Amino acid sequence: MKRSKYILLPRLTKILGKLGEDIKLARLRRKLSAAQVSERAGISRSTLWQIEKGEPSVSMGYYAQVLFVLGLEKSISNMVADDVLGRKLQDAEILVKKRAPKKQAERNE
Repeated sequence: MKRSKYILLPRLTKILGKLGEDIKLARLRRKLSAAQVSERAGISRSTLWQIEKGEPSVSMGYYAQVLFVLGLEKSISNMVADDVLGRKLQDAEILVKKRAPKKQAERNE
């Protein structure tokens, strides 16, 4: 069965590429070889190579496993910790009432 190719917006492609570069830099700073990281993460070296290139076809779980091996697993939860837009939307929902108030005439009857 042939895999379908992922089509991402250019902005997302750039973000994944940057993530891959950062992972590679973290590996090199720790003076770990690709073979060492891939073995510890339980993935092939070619999968690690794809991660370091920011390939979107690689499972998020593999990205997380490599980050764990590098001691950067806490950065995963920090990615969405400061969700400014989400908080604004949540606050707007709190301020808006679900239903309009009943008319005074209906209450007096």
